Amino acid sequence: MPDPTRPRASLRTAVVWEVLQDALDRRVKATGREALDVLDTGGGSGNFAVPLARLGHRVTVVDPSPNALFALERRAAEAGVADRVKGVQGDVLGLFDVVERGGHDVVLCHGVLEYVDDPAEGVRNTVAALRSEGVLSLLAAGLGGAVVARALAGHFKEARQALDDPDGRWGSGDPMPRRFTAEQLTGLVEGAGLSVAAVHGVRVFADLVPGVLVDTEPGALDALLKLEAAAAELPAFHAVATQLHVLGETPGAAGA
Repeated sequence: MPDPTRPRASLRTAVVWEVLQDALDRRVKATGREALDVLDTGGGSGNFAVPLARLGHRVTVVDPSPNALFALERRAAEAGVADRVKGVQGDVLGLFDVVERGGHDVVLCHGVLEYVDDPAEGVRNTVAALRSEGVLSLLAAGLGGAVVARALAGHFKEARQALDDPDGRWGSGDPMPRRFTAEQLTGLVEGAGLSVAAVHGVRVFADLVPGVLVDTEPGALDALLKLEAAAAELPAFHAVATQLHVLGETPGAAGA
């Protein structure tokens, strides 16, 4: 669940956490094991890994940054879950240099595909890391959200550039290497042999609403969270979300 001490952060994670926690609960019920083996590719300092460990799961984080892994180790120790969190240096394209194939109940691939040279290979590797009955949580930058944001900021040429660019970039100064549509992400998941269990738009409104309104208007944050949750599953809003979340299941898990 989102950290209640970080209300603004919850706007960015609430939808993903709700979907992910439901998937975990279903895997726990299906396997009869309270502790699942979770792989978090590109998991950084543990924004998801540490809360998952708090729920009792064993989490391996693969990340290319030594600094992020150091922060992960410190964060896990402070949370009292160091025995359930392991960090290893690596990346999704060289995943099996550092972790085993087919050894995980759940794999997270959040904020990774935007940066790899071959997103399809990245997804195939995450799927190969799953057990025969497993779940993939995929989160990536959405094309439509960037187009809308540039247009609302008055940068109409950049909005058009993002719309036309094969990688969804608005220009040479764009810090994001690649963005996706919902159709592209679901195609990658299905192409790797999984069935798509759910697609959600993330941060449909949160990045467009003035922060001062959320911080000062009584009840605004809670109302915005509820609005995000209500819109997340509706396909019409996937096209304008800042991020897109796809939940994929192996054939065995889908039939469980």
